[in-house]
Amino acid sequence: MGALKPWHIAVLVVVLILLFGAKRLPDAARSLGRSLRIIKAETKSLTDDDKDLAEKADAQHSRQPYTPEPVIQPSSVHQPGYQPPAPPVTDPVQRVRDN
Repeated sequence: MGALKPWHIAVLVVVLILLFGAKRLPDAARSLGRSLRIIKAETKSLTDDDKDLAEKADAQHSRQPYTPEPVIQPSSVHQPGYQPPAPPVTDPVQRVRDN
């Protein structure tokens, strides 16, 4: 009972010819083919766009923002009366000679 037999197809073709005429059927089939081609191309581009977005999202997740490591201060810094060591004194003449 749900099988499509050859005589079903023949009846369908005869009905279509009677409704639309023999002259309009090729144009209708051509426009239907174009429409299906356009739909296929659009759905393919949508799936490609989804894949591109997924790849971009994966690439962004692999990057980590720079977070500087906390500087660990020696315990003597927190004691009262602590003074940081003075920078070494260099002779300006010697510094020019070194460069």
